[in-house]
Amino acid sequence: MSRTRSPRRLRGALAVAVAVGLTTTACSGAGGGSSTGGAGGGKTLTVLMVGNPQMEDLAKVTADNFTKQTGITVRFTILPENELRDKVTQDVATQGGQYDVATIGAYEAPIWAKNGWLHELSSYADSDSGYDKADLLKPMVASLSGEDGKLYAAPFYGESSFLMYNKELFAAKGLTMPERPTWQQVAQFAAKLDDKKAGVAGICLRGLPGWGELFAPLTTVVNTFGGTWFEKDWTPKVNAPEFTEATKFYVDLIRGHGEAGAPQAGFTECLNTFGQGKAAMWYDATSAAGTLEDKNASKVAGKVGYAYAPVNKTKSSGWLWAWALAMPKTTKNADAAWKFISWATGKEYEKLVGSSLGWSRVPAGKRQSTYEIPEYRQSATAFADLTLKSIQEADPVNPGVQPRPALGVQFVGIPEFADLGTKVSQEVSAAIAGSTTVDKALADGQRLAEDVAKEYR
Repeated sequence: MSRTRSPRRLRGALAVAVAVGLTTTACSGAGGGSSTGGAGGGKTLTVLMVGNPQMEDLAKVTADNFTKQTGITVRFTILPENELRDKVTQDVATQGGQYDVATIGAYEAPIWAKNGWLHELSSYADSDSGYDKADLLKPMVASLSGEDGKLYAAPFYGESSFLMYNKELFAAKGLTMPERPTWQQVAQFAAKLDDKKAGVAGICLRGLPGWGELFAPLTTVVNTFGGTWFEKDWTPKVNAPEFTEATKFYVDLIRGHGEAGAPQAGFTECLNTFGQGKAAMWYDATSAAGTLEDKNASKVAGKVGYAYAPVNKTKSSGWLWAWALAMPKTTKNADAAWKFISWATGKEYEKLVGSSLGWSRVPAGKRQSTYEIPEYRQSATAFADLTLKSIQEADPVNPGVQPRPALGVQFVGIPEFADLGTKVSQEVSAAIAGSTTVDKALADGQRLAEDVAKEYR
């Protein structure tokens, strides 16, 4: 693990991350009225969320349920993933105080907890008799806890990663997907299934710049090819043969058999591409399955097969992530904020979503009890068990073939990684677009990683 770092240095590192690609964005959602503080009726909370389907569902049902029950109005700002990361980091790192509740992930939670920017939530959860903190999946709790063992963000949904494939397209070609495919097998399938005349890509993979966009799947490929961002002693390995081989494999696979417009395709774009039947395979978050199995949102509902994350040199390679709701220390509405967090991440909310919007759309991957709901298990038969097993298999301590200096499967758990990963991703995305080479991209990345390593050696 990394040596202890001062709050000033942590703030500096995060300030650099904020500066990368910071954009002005518009908000969407529901709610109204003025914020008057407190936890009772007539009050207003400001909530910042990532624009994934599960969060959009939350915005849809809040007014008619949470607000009606509590009298607390919620104003949502919903942003694409990269823009969300910029805005929440900017607000929390500068103590802006714009939001009462914010979506953060397993990367930010322990770092920001150490820096004193978040309310700890364990005391709220432990004193909330209806919350059942013990029901939360242990990997999710661990990933969202600080060094003091306390919870600093409540998981809204949890995920690993797996391979999704169109069973009809596979059957038409007489192909069979193994339960645990290798990346070499995936590349062979992609070549056989690629049908540019029909507008169907062999595979969809993220090419959109961003440490949490392109490098979420790509770092898992690097891990299983034997590479790493840093060795245990903080020696940078970004241009090492293993990292290079993995990145060239990924870039070549997209350029040869990937989706159109790949350099601008992130999670949302691939969800749409695969969901419209325009890709034969997609490697990404397990949380995507709920939307793919919703007949109102997907043309491939009932036609999707699921397999473990592809591997090369490791036995497993799925990532570990939670999108979670955190309470910045700057909020003046802490009690009301916990009421909202407790409601949105609780057992009853999952039943509300299932009964009103469809059981496949439940924000799963965070509670053991979810997998005991008969209606959910029936709707999620194709992917529920595989999702849970993938989460349990993910190893943030040893995700590759060598010891690591910091926690993380698809990221390095240090403040500087947001900036490092984003800058290198921009170069790799350019390689996908054909405007640079992988070798140059990683050579530049190595120099950036060496600057980071100096802070830790």
